[in-house]
Amino acid sequence: MRSEIRDHRIMGDSSSASYIHLVQHLIEKCLIFRMTKEECMEALSKHANIKPVITSTVWNELEKENKEFFEAYAESKSKEDRMSEEETSQMIQKMISDSSKDSDD
Repeated sequence: MRSEIRDHRIMGDSSSASYIHLVQHLIEKCLIFRMTKEECMEALSKHANIKPVITSTVWNELEKENKEFFEAYAESKSKEDRMSEEETSQMIQKMISDSSKDSDD
C-alpha cells in the first residue's frame, strides 16, 4: 500500500508525466546536438527553466534503459562535434517554441 501511495505521488498526476515526457524529449534533442549531460543540464536550466536535478534524473533513467546507446555515444563524442553556445541557444529556443505549438494542437 505504501508503494502505491508513493508511486501515485510521483506519477499519479498526468501533468507530471507530461513534464517528464517533455524533459525526455528535450534531452533527446540535446543528444542529437551531441551535448554532454552537463551541457544539457545547463542548457535546459537556462533556456527551459528545468532544474538540473530533474534533467539529471531523467538522463540517468534513459542511460539505464539504453545502456549500449549511451556507451557508444560517449565513445563517439568529441569536442569538435559540439555546437557553439549561440547555436545551442538558438536550437533550444526553437525546440521550446515547437513544443509549445505542438501542445496547443
